[in-house]
Amino acid sequence: MELFKIIKKPVITEKSQRLELSWVYTMEVNSLATKVDIANAFQKLYGVTVEGVNIIKTRAKFKNSRKGVTVKKKQTTKALIALSKNERIADLMKLKIKD
Repeated sequence: MELFKIIKKPVITEKSQRLELSWVYTMEVNSLATKVDIANAFQKLYGVTVEGVNIIKTRAKFKNSRKGVTVKKKQTTKALIALSKNERIADLMKLKIKD
C-alpha cells in the first residue's frame, strides 16, 4: 500500500490536541491498513520513531432526517500513534497530505 493512501489526514479535536502534549498523534487512516503499515508509513513520512499504534474503528451510523430520508454516516478508522519521548512533529495544521 502506498504511504499517502495509508495515512489520510490528521484528526484535529480538543482531545487529540491534548494527547499531542504526551507525544500521541491522532490520524485518520485507511481501514485496510495494519498497525505495522501505519507505523512504517508514519516513520517514513515524518522521520520520527514510533513507539506504538492503537487503532479505533467507528461503525457506520444511520439517521432519519425530518423529511423521512435515511442518511448514512461513513465508517472511519483512526490511529493513535505514540512517538518516543521529546520527539515532535511540526505543526499538524501546516502539514499537507496528498489525497
